[in-house]
Amino acid sequence: MDIPRIFNITESAHRIHNPFTPEKLATLGAALRMEKGTRVLDLGSGSGEMLCTWARDYGIIGTGIDMSQLFSEQAKLRAEELGVAEQVQFIHGDAAGYVSDDKVGVAACIGATWIGGGVAGTIELLAQSLRAGGIILIGEPYWRQLPPTEDVAKGCLANSISDFLMLPELLASFGRLGYDVVEMVLADQDGWDRYEAAKWLTMRRWLEANPDDELAIEVRAQLTSEPQRYASNTREYLGWGVFALMPR
Repeated sequence: MDIPRIFNITESAHRIHNPFTPEKLATLGAALRMEKGTRVLDLGSGSGEMLCTWARDYGIIGTGIDMSQLFSEQAKLRAEELGVAEQVQFIHGDAAGYVSDDKVGVAACIGATWIGGGVAGTIELLAQSLRAGGIILIGEPYWRQLPPTEDVAKGCLANSISDFLMLPELLASFGRLGYDVVEMVLADQDGWDRYEAAKWLTMRRWLEANPDDELAIEVRAQLTSEPQRYASNTREYLGWGVFALMPR
């Protein structure tokens, strides 16, 4: 069980696998006003930076599940590095359908809502692990400005313009699902740069070390095209944020 190898290559040097910076993660943690000992579930936990730093800074107890063997191992190493290995555990597995045995104060899926077949299904899944009075965190893209054509939307790696909503519409959609939006922290273009541009050096170094690998042609093509694609499309049109929800 693993994610496609191309992602393990391009994001192997990432600690955060979305457009958040460490400062944005810290801002989100502080905004949630979590008490020490709060249990946090993170579906699609990547390399574990959120759980590990929140365990260090806010004293949370965390469980993360991710399909990437590499990222799961990196998360365990990060927990040891920060001295929080007794507070957080990371499970290499499929987060789809995962429900915590113990109810949690915060149930999160940060940028991986395909786990539940979309936003609505992921919220429904997370709610099954949530204690009364708890908070659901959803990380999701939205349009900063509406793409003028479907080709521009595809240049943002969407299938079509209809894949994402404008921010006011996204916030309203949570209400229609029966949830209050009680906080939000939004990525900025610097965060997007750190997420996307950091891949380019990783790809270049990987190509130098693995010129004969079967994925070398694909990685070379991405390294050649990604800077222009990103600057022309994603950086200008696509926003991203984490939204804190409580059931009404």
